[in-house]
Amino acid sequence: MSINLKNRNLLTLKDFTKEEILYLLDLAEDLKKKKKAGIFEKNMLNKNIALIFEKPSTRTRCSFTVACIDEGAHPEYLGKNDIQLGHKESVEDTARVLGRMFDGIEFRGFSQQVVEKLAEYSGVPVWNGLTDDDHPTQVLADFLTIREHLKRLENIKFVYIGDGRNNMSNALMIGCSKVGLDYTIISPKQLYPSKELVEQCSDFAKLSSGSITITDDIENGVKDADVIYTDVWCSMGEEDKSAERIKLLSPYQVNSKVMAATGKPQTIFMHCLPAVKEKEVTSEVFESSQSVVFDEAENRMHTIKAVMVASIRG
Repeated sequence: MSINLKNRNLLTLKDFTKEEILYLLDLAEDLKKKKKAGIFEKNMLNKNIALIFEKPSTRTRCSFTVACIDEGAHPEYLGKNDIQLGHKESVEDTARVLGRMFDGIEFRGFSQQVVEKLAEYSGVPVWNGLTDDDHPTQVLADFLTIREHLKRLENIKFVYIGDGRNNMSNALMIGCSKVGLDYTIISPKQLYPSKELVEQCSDFAKLSSGSITITDDIENGVKDADVIYTDVWCSMGEEDKSAERIKLLSPYQVNSKVMAATGKPQTIFMHCLPAVKEKEVTSEVFESSQSVVFDEAENRMHTIKAVMVASIRG
């Protein structure tokens, strides 16, 4: 099957087929090998990319910037105080202006509706670098990392422990159900994902031979896990809920006992970073040989590069 993603947005992996997701992973793997070998094909030569950041970032900003430069493009960072987005100027008008000057737009911020409007009105590919609802570029990096370490994406039991309704859990549930991984959320009932998203992803999972399980039982939930994944207990913008979240989620910390309960010494530990050590994960697990968090962080760049190259290469 020939895959063509020219001019495609990446707003959510809901919009992509399993074959398209695997194509992006294959492309990322190829581009990664070439970079390691010192081969730069400049697939985006003379392209200009707008990087809109309402929320600060280490991995997303650096990944888009380095990926652009590797491929011959110019990245222009636009922080929340650099442009009028949504304040003096509507999102629609900002999109139409940027679309006439840039070949692609990355958005990292709060509202999924904003990134959708940018895509609707700009006329150029738009990529979601994170919203309150979704984080698709992170999931691509996660899948590439799993494939590198476990040599497959088939028959993977992927367990996410923590806040089951945050953007990371949502994005992972979407991605796993699209590609066919068995996805388990272990979370307190108060933080279960929305019923609507679970139903939508359950339909995806039926097509991909994946599954979705949601439980508050840690011991049974982690049994036979190939991947244990966690995220911060308070997402950006929720700092006022810190004390409440710590109390609620402390029993769901990933520690050596949790890792041992999988019954698999080859289980890998993943985290999208930044991590608050001794909260959602202990330093012992974070620094262990089972932890692949820095391979995962590097793979943000390779998968983001693949997304941009696939949609705007010359």
